[in-house]
Amino acid sequence: MLETIVPVLLAVQGILGAVDTLVNHELIERLPQRRDARVEVGLHSIREANYALLFAGLAWFEWHGLWALAIAGLMLGEVAITAIDECVENHVRVLPHNERVLHVFLTLNLGFIIVALVPALLAWVPQPTALVPRSHGWLSWVLSVFALASIAWSARDALAWRRLRWGAQYPAIRGAQ
Repeated sequence: MLETIVPVLLAVQGILGAVDTLVNHELIERLPQRRDARVEVGLHSIREANYALLFAGLAWFEWHGLWALAIAGLMLGEVAITAIDECVENHVRVLPHNERVLHVFLTLNLGFIIVALVPALLAWVPQPTALVPRSHGWLSWVLSVFALASIAWSARDALAWRRLRWGAQYPAIRGAQ
């Protein structure tokens, strides 16, 4: 029962994450252009790659046997990234109020995903190791789009992280201070 809600919760995570990234990281804070945000941009690149794997993998498959441990590892990785990112963000910049509120909802939803996914993982572990095809209808397609967007944004943030490493920044936008 709970595993059927996982794709819905992942889609909610994708929507909230996209809003946070586009509004706060790009439009308001312009993180990929700020050298002081280099570590945060690097963490975001890792997070986006992690979510790309989760979105794509859970959109179309059940992860039986030892494969279930891979999903568990990705989830534990996301918890660690969230904790580290929170510390880094609070050290580097003052977050806008809407970003703080979004982070609360993203973290709560991550907890809901974990709670819903644990019973499925526990049921999958004793199964023979295999990726078992499983469609969630239109939600599988939505999660696939989120996976593609996440991996593209991960690559973009990795390039920004690398560029900021060497001190190069985007050219200033005329009129922006």
